[in-house]
Amino acid sequence: MKVSEVLHMNGGIGDSSYASNSLIQREVIFMTKAIAEEAVSDVYCSNVPQDFMHSRSWLFFWTKHTVGEFQIYLNDLPGNDFNSIFRSLPRVQEELKEEIGSEFGPCFFNGVPGSFYSRLCPTSTLHFVHSSYSLMWLSQVPKGVEMNKENIYLASTSPPSVINAYYEQFQKDFSMFLKCRSEELVSGGRMVLTILGRKSEDPTSKECCYIWDLLAMALKQMVSEGLIEEEKLNSFGIPQYTPSPLQLKAEVEKERSFSINRLEASEINWAACGNKLYSSDDSFKDDGYNVAKCMRSVAEPLLVRHFGESIMDKLFHKYGEILSDCMSKEETKFVNVTISMTKRE
Repeated sequence: MKVSEVLHMNGGIGDSSYASNSLIQREVIFMTKAIAEEAVSDVYCSNVPQDFMHSRSWLFFWTKHTVGEFQIYLNDLPGNDFNSIFRSLPRVQEELKEEIGSEFGPCFFNGVPGSFYSRLCPTSTLHFVHSSYSLMWLSQVPKGVEMNKENIYLASTSPPSVINAYYEQFQKDFSMFLKCRSEELVSGGRMVLTILGRKSEDPTSKECCYIWDLLAMALKQMVSEGLIEEEKLNSFGIPQYTPSPLQLKAEVEKERSFSINRLEASEINWAACGNKLYSSDDSFKDDGYNVAKCMRSVAEPLLVRHFGESIMDKLFHKYGEILSDCMSKEETKFVNVTISMTKRE
């Protein structure tokens, strides 16, 4: 399975869409906004270019001086919902003009479909690259997942060979990402990346694996009910790796194209997934079901490809029940790792 052909968020604006269930991603962007602004300010003051280019997220930067023209590249895999993004652009431009004022220069947007583990833009054309909650996704499921029985991701019961396979795939992918972006960035260009990760050096720690452990629990319940074949469960793996800060640092230093300016870890509660939409009885929906909807908006296409569409409603209802029970008993958080870098001269 080529992940680039399957992986995409649920499009549109429906109840299980990414647009309706991505509050936590938005909150993380706001949490790390100061780091991105610092990087943009530094590269802008160093270059003050006629064309200022940006990738993978919105640019929140303003100045009392004329900022010139902006060229923005929005990258994602081809299966994602570019149309919803494009429809939102006129509103975003108006909001930026209101925030910055009449001195805000023209802003040109470009959609760039493709894997960020390959080249996306011409050589030495970007000044700033930003990615948030994307780079934990791998280019492929590591080989050997059939040895990771009843686990869909790394877990305390995962064999060492499976743990090593996941880490090696991350190293290969992240190194390729750094190489490609270094060729596209100008000398002295900046890059800020926020990745779902972990503080622990244990790749099977709960802080990064628990969310998938609970989904695996729901899948195992469906196996016991005869709704999923056990072989199907054992052959499924999530193409993701959640690195620690030290692992990110090691890969950047090994690849040698960038110097690190800042490297930080932060936390956000799972409950931040809550979308505050009201149910039919006008009560707030349960946190566990909100988290299940958030995860469904991200992972459903992968699950449909492997298990079929007919079980999805029941699977995510079970998942919501499991999450609700878990969240009522213990504190649950996602860990974010943010790294700010400068391309070496």
